[in-house]
Amino acid sequence: MFFDPETWVAVAFVILMVGFGYLGVFKKAMAALDHRAVRIKAELDDATRLKQEAAKVLADYKARSASAEREAADIIANARSEAERIATEAKAKLEDFVARRTKTAESKIALAEAQAVADVRAAAAEAAVQAASTILSQSVKGQVADDLLAKGITEVRQKLN
Repeated sequence: MFFDPETWVAVAFVILMVGFGYLGVFKKAMAALDHRAVRIKAELDDATRLKQEAAKVLADYKARSASAEREAADIIANARSEAERIATEAKAKLEDFVARRTKTAESKIALAEAQAVADVRAAAAEAAVQAASTILSQSVKGQVADDLLAKGITEVRQKLN
């Protein structure tokens, strides 16, 4: 047993461990590991805090984006309704303008027609009076002719006008 290499390795290991214990290597190693654990925990806490801040910022930006989208949709809807209102007003104004122009043109046409009818009647009455006075003056003579002529002209004018 004392000549086995495994025994001497075991003895050397035990002596080494006792030496490390005497020199405080275990305490220093434990302190270093504890210090490292504290540093890792602080880094994890910091990472968790940063993650929460990033989540808040992301939520804020999402809310702003949704608000901007709603505002843009409202602006578009208002613009569309305004455009429709303007188009409706323009169409109504155009229809009113066309109706007024049509009415004016129709009244001018009616006035011209009435004037033309009056002119034709006046010309016809004048021609009838001339014809009647020529016929009566050639066929009847004297005072009776003058009375008949005056009476006939008056009647013709009254009937034709």
